[in-house]
Amino acid sequence: MTVAVLTAIPQELGHLRDALDGAEEVTAGPLTAWRGHLDGVPVLIAGAGIGKVNTALATTLLIDRLGASALIFSGVAGGLDPDLAIGDVVIADHLVQHDAGWIEHGTLTPYHPGHIPFFNPVEAFGYSLAPALKARAEAALDGLTLPPLSAAAGGSDRPPRIGFGRVLTGDSYIHCEDTRTRLAADIGGLAVEMEGAAMAQVCAAFGRPWLVVRALSDLAGRESRIDFRAFVTDVAAHSAVIVRRLLPVI
Repeated sequence: MTVAVLTAIPQELGHLRDALDGAEEVTAGPLTAWRGHLDGVPVLIAGAGIGKVNTALATTLLIDRLGASALIFSGVAGGLDPDLAIGDVVIADHLVQHDAGWIEHGTLTPYHPGHIPFFNPVEAFGYSLAPALKARAEAALDGLTLPPLSAAAGGSDRPPRIGFGRVLTGDSYIHCEDTRTRLAADIGGLAVEMEGAAMAQVCAAFGRPWLVVRALSDLAGRESRIDFRAFVTDVAAHSAVIVRRLLPVI
């Protein structure tokens, strides 16, 4: 069994590729990946690029062409929950594409991707982490304490929190306090990013397990662009640490 670890940007990819043993470069269509072992686990590591289409393409190639048996997305996200801080980590137990739905009276109502309520309705809404996998992940992370981020990287005195919750995915980078507040209130997301639910959608089609690990590089508000540039490299390291802890249980 080979676990594929996907990232979106070079800062996320570097933390994992640098730790890879016996790295061998492989390609599948436009995708470049590295095959090797990470802490003894056979892995494929690849950069998907930013956004849902890039991620769906990479996920499909990793499964169908390179034989990935499970997938983990490792990276950063914007925080939506006001109780969270830069450096905290959210592991998705439910993924929703916040920009997929129907628009009525100028308002977008999210709905399960690929479906329209009045045409092909479905009870599903988003993608839920398998309960048994969540239990194994919780056990693997029990007792793990991440080091506090430095003040220069936006940290405080407390260790970053690690928790599970709903993560929202969309192709828009959120740099808006009003949108941050709306997404948190209307959909109940703890964090927002641009890839996770697309990976989960492809994994569901192929019957592959998935995990999405997101460390907060910003708080998705009016300072998110500044925070992201300042903190992304250090924060991405937290996501990589957790991914390495979870590899044996997926």
